[in-house]
Amino acid sequence: MRIRDLFYETFSAIQANRGRSLLTILGIVIGIAAVISMTALIDGVKASLVGELGLSQSRTVLIDCWPGREVTMDDISALEAGMSGDYEFITAASYNSGTISNGVAEEQGTLLGVEPEYFEAMGTKAIAGRLIMQSEEDAGSRVIMLDQSVAERMWGSADEAVGQSVHVGNDDYTVVGVIGKSGMMGGQSFVPLSTMQKRMSGNSGVSQIIGFAREGTDMDGIAARTESYLRSYFNLPEEDPSSPDGSSYYIGVTTMASVIEQLDSTMGAFQALMTSVAGVSLVVGGIGIMNMMLTNVTERIREIGLRKALGARRSDITWQFLLESITLCLVGGAFGIILGYAGANVLAQFASLSSEIGGMSVTPVISPTAVGLASGICVGIGVLFGFYPAWRAARLDPVESLRYQ
Repeated sequence: MRIRDLFYETFSAIQANRGRSLLTILGIVIGIAAVISMTALIDGVKASLVGELGLSQSRTVLIDCWPGREVTMDDISALEAGMSGDYEFITAASYNSGTISNGVAEEQGTLLGVEPEYFEAMGTKAIAGRLIMQSEEDAGSRVIMLDQSVAERMWGSADEAVGQSVHVGNDDYTVVGVIGKSGMMGGQSFVPLSTMQKRMSGNSGVSQIIGFAREGTDMDGIAARTESYLRSYFNLPEEDPSSPDGSSYYIGVTTMASVIEQLDSTMGAFQALMTSVAGVSLVVGGIGIMNMMLTNVTERIREIGLRKALGARRSDITWQFLLESITLCLVGGAFGIILGYAGANVLAQFASLSSEIGGMSVTPVISPTAVGLASGICVGIGVLFGFYPAWRAARLDPVESLRYQ
């Protein structure tokens, strides 16, 4: 039997039982849709976290340091000089809370005093206006960058906010730029670090140290060397106290590369769990396919006997029924992919709404790998659950088949 004839017989058989075929492939549709939607949503959440939290900066090193006293800019300079072979630059940030007012509306949020290098290290971009400049840091200028959500609530759009004046503490500040919604860290606004220290916090201490490693640097190695250098510089023991209190000390060095690895591991485990749950539906769908194919064999025994009497070989009968099974699974997979993509968009909308306070926007990511995997699964199910009915049909005795009523 020629390949064209096989395909013609396959589609004729499916067309003859359209209603039953559609009901049979529901398990495949639901299983593939679940796999696609969960994969797309998890990849979308990961992409949002990586993009919006700055995790794409794999050369960034976050250093938390409390040696029993405040860390000053002199300490930062010493660290930068002592580890110049590992870092392109080391910068600092200082946190404070405050109320931002434009005379009409007020926003309570977190204020960060940062140096211009901070934006490069964390991958922060301005969606309107510009970033804080070095000259403004040197002069302690009263300029501010607002979070997008704050700017939109105050003026309706990010572009309208640029150039406006806001009141923070006892001073007025000019809005020079607006940053994109910053995920779980939403609501943060930025001022020059020197301005924060002189006009807001009233001291020269810093809350966090951020390093940007040189290209090609071993990130695990740089974390260990940084911690060792800080313990030596501040004359601290090798281990922190197990129960730190207000007078204790701690050193913590985290690389964004390690955060990305942990995120991949966590998301991968969750994805595997969801895929295994969806796999149950695929198995149920496969059993449905086998049941339908066995029914088809029973209903078409006389047809099989006639084909064999006219010269059809066992392989022709096997391929005929196996191709029907594979085609049913592929049709179910196609519907499942479409439904899964639609479902991923709906779930992403709910995920975005639930994280509206943080400002994280989730866009589902459907990779060609996931679609290819889904198609491969459909073919595999078609072969696995369609082989026995095809094998059974091929071994029917032609004489007995022609006598079958």
